[in-house]
Order: sequence, then structure tokens, then C-alpha cells
Amino acid sequence: MAELKKYALVTGASSGIGWHISMELAARGYSIIGVSNQPGKLAELKSLVQNNYEAECLTLNLDLAEPGAANAVYNFCLAQNIAPEVLVNNAGVLLMGELISREQSKLEQILYLHINTLSELCYLFAKQMKTEGRGYILNVSSISAVMPFPVISVYGPSKAYVRAFTRGLRVELAEYNIKVCCLIPGATDTPLNESLSKNAESMFKPAIMMKPETVAKRAVRGLFKNRVEIVPGILNKVTLVIIPLIPTWLVRKLYQSRLGRKLK
Repeated sequence: MAELKKYALVTGASSGIGWHISMELAARGYSIIGVSNQPGKLAELKSLVQNNYEAECLTLNLDLAEPGAANAVYNFCLAQNIAPEVLVNNAGVLLMGELISREQSKLEQILYLHINTLSELCYLFAKQMKTEGRGYILNVSSISAVMPFPVISVYGPSKAYVRAFTRGLRVELAEYNIKVCCLIPGATDTPLNESLSKNAESMFKPAIMMKPETVAKRAVRGLFKNRVEIVPGILNKVTLVIIPLIPTWLVRKLYQSRLGRKLK
């Protein structure tokens, strides 16, 4: 009897960490369902996966920051008669700059993507995994989850939600043999950083960035070892402890230095 295919659903699969997580999972025998709003990159992903691994690759071109996106992904899988064993919520957008200087639509986009869509995908696919009697969920947060800093005043807290949500969900789903883990990467050399302005880059972007393939390798290994949180790199582990201890007055000083003037 032919072995049934195992599927892994990866959002934000068209670049960066999501791209390399897809490759890592394909190397472990999973067929991939890649979701993003970059059709050209998805086509490249499909070609690479199917040419280099004994795996199928289905792709879905979809803006996950739009209402109803999670249901669209779930219905796509139902139509293909696929119940993913692995769900990786990796899709993200980086919103830099003072809140009141950005368009309201950008604010709505980042909050919907990082909070609503991620939570709804977990809800829909975890119910399916419960029926199957097993599953893995990897939610991608960020080291900025512990950075209450200006110019990332929306991005950081939205990633803090991902971290807290994942911890709670992990406990709820453990009895159903569903492993839920949180990836907390630091600065990673991905297209996400292309939106950094020069000023923001000088303040927030470290000189040393991890390679996305390194982060992905550690993420997948940590997921299958059922780690509560996966924090790649010693520097990031230290940062996770130290950053919350930075006093508000020092954050204010750093921001004043960036602006080149004193705040009122």
C-alpha cells in the first residue's frame, strides 16, 4: 500500500524564513502548501520543491491581511481533500515609523495579519488536527515582542500577542497530541527588512543578522522536539532577557538621539 502523503501548510512561504522552512519540511518528506501574495515566487518555490524532493507543492496566491483569508485557506485545503499535519504561521509585515505618520490601512493590515488571520488559522486547522489525533503548529513571533520601543509600537505588540497566544494554545491542545511552538527570531536577513528606513536601520538593525536558512533549520528541529519557544542564536537569547529591563527613560533618550532633538 502506498504511503499517504503528509502535508505542511506554510504562510509567507514565498521568501525568507517561510521559504526555507518549506524546504526543511520538504526534506523531511512533507508535501508543501505554500501561501503568500507573491505568485511569481510561489511558482519558484513549487518548482524547487518538486524538482529537489519527493514532495508535491501546492500554492495559493492570497493576501492574508484581508478579512476572510483564513477561511479561504481552509476551504482550499478542503477542496483538495488535504488535512495538513503541520501548520506554520509565518506571514508577516513590518510597520516602521511613528504611528500617526502611517496610513490607517497599514495599521489595519498588520493587526489583521498578525492577530486575526493567525488566530483563525489555528482555530480552523487545530479542530481538524484534533480529529486526526495529531498535529504540529509553529507560530512565528519576533524578538520585538519584548521591545516596547517607538517606531515599532504596533509591530512589536502584535508579535507579543503571537507569543502569548501560542503559550495558551499549547496548553489547550496538548491533550489532543497537537504540538504548539513559538519561533522567536531576532534580526534575520529577509525581504522584511527592506522597509527599514536609514534612520530606523541605524537605531534598530544590528550589524550581525542571522541567515534565514539557519533560523528555519533550528525552527523545524525545535518544532519536532516540541520546544515551548525556539530562540535561534545566543545573542537573541540574551536579548530576550535583557531588553525588558531597559528603563523607559533610556528608550526616550535613544529616541531623542534618533530625532536629533529633545522631546517635550
